Amino acid sequence: MKLKNFKVNPVRKIGGVVFIPSDKSISHRALILSSISRGTSRIFNLLESEDVFSTLNALRNLGIEIKKQKNFYIVKGGSLKKPEGKIFCGNSGTTMRLLSGLISGHPIKATLTGDMSLSKRPMKRIIEPISLMGAKIKSKKGFPPLEIQGSSNLKGISYKMPVASAQVKSAILLAGLNAKGTTKIFEKIPSRNHTEIMLKNFCADIKIKNGWIVLKPSKLKAQNVMVPGDISSACFFITAGVLLGKIKIKQVGINRTRTGFVDAIRKMGAKVKFVNKHLLSGEPVADILVEKSKLKARNFSKKDIPSMIDEIPLLALIATQSEGVTKITGAQELRVKESDRIRATYEGLRKMGAKIEELKDGFIIKGPQKLKGTSVQGFSDHRIVMMLYIAGLIAEGRTTIDDISSVKISFPDFFKIAKKIVRRD
Repeated sequence: MKLKNFKVNPVRKIGGVVFIPSDKSISHRALILSSISRGTSRIFNLLESEDVFSTLNALRNLGIEIKKQKNFYIVKGGSLKKPEGKIFCGNSGTTMRLLSGLISGHPIKATLTGDMSLSKRPMKRIIEPISLMGAKIKSKKGFPPLEIQGSSNLKGISYKMPVASAQVKSAILLAGLNAKGTTKIFEKIPSRNHTEIMLKNFCADIKIKNGWIVLKPSKLKAQNVMVPGDISSACFFITAGVLLGKIKIKQVGINRTRTGFVDAIRKMGAKVKFVNKHLLSGEPVADILVEKSKLKARNFSKKDIPSMIDEIPLLALIATQSEGVTKITGAQELRVKESDRIRATYEGLRKMGAKIEELKDGFIIKGPQKLKGTSVQGFSDHRIVMMLYIAGLIAEGRTTIDDISSVKISFPDFFKIAKKIVRRD
């Protein structure tokens, strides 16, 4: 497949059954918690992407034995050891932030580095609470690389989250596992809770009530983990279905902290149903049925954002095809993702003919608007590239994306799967 100047031709409709890749967030956490558990864990359906391999390789560098079998990974839990050289986290903010918390609770020293994009992402938000617990972390004015001197004498803290962030919350919880005393975290707006669910499954002493997460020092026990399909990956095909046809997406995690995008577009008139609901390793899972829908504009604010932060570019695309004016605010967190996703989304959709205004924390979008194929930039951001691909499917004329190589970070088979549901008749 040609990665540079990738061509997207418009289609009349899509249809079929889709199996999307495993959940990236859960895959990271399954590897990390298995690594510090007593005994041997097995992880089925682990996402094999660059971001997850960054975590896997980092844990191996920390002395954890991880082996792949035919259809699962075996993780032998143990004590973390001083790494050989620096730990490279690639493009993965999840790897860097969660490992910062993990390492902080162990008496070892480690330096975490990343690629050019990750080196520009803010880490002060994790440095401050973990430092309050007693770890020593040096950074480059709040940015990577991070030099961490962990300790077996961390103390639990009571911390109110200044912003909704599952990565920050998870880093504090991982540090709190080995801390002395209780760690308490308050969330005014809930962020994704995969870490809390998995900690409970791994026998941690954790309770959640009235916005407070309360964790006591815990020794984890090895478990078998089955990773469901990734709702964030599914959202690209949900968007395609709402705009172009009828599809079924199989075995997708529908954790309530991750379905904000589906809730949002349902309010806009999208026909999206969850069927065959069940639990998988403590996580709710379902098949998703999607049909082409007539859409109406809605407004979305700060309280709506945490459960769909990664899907805002897709919401913006849907807004271009909705009747009326959609306003999205409270999404300033998008400015510090793999790219400035507010600017990247604005640039791409505006160039394709959308009536879109860029705000400091979101967009104002007037629809419906016919998009036109043109040359667009993906900003080396996997989610922007995939959003632009879906936009290209509904545009008039051919769309050219400058570089699609970043997609392998989270969804290596995206274009292969997309090709199967395209109907050109």
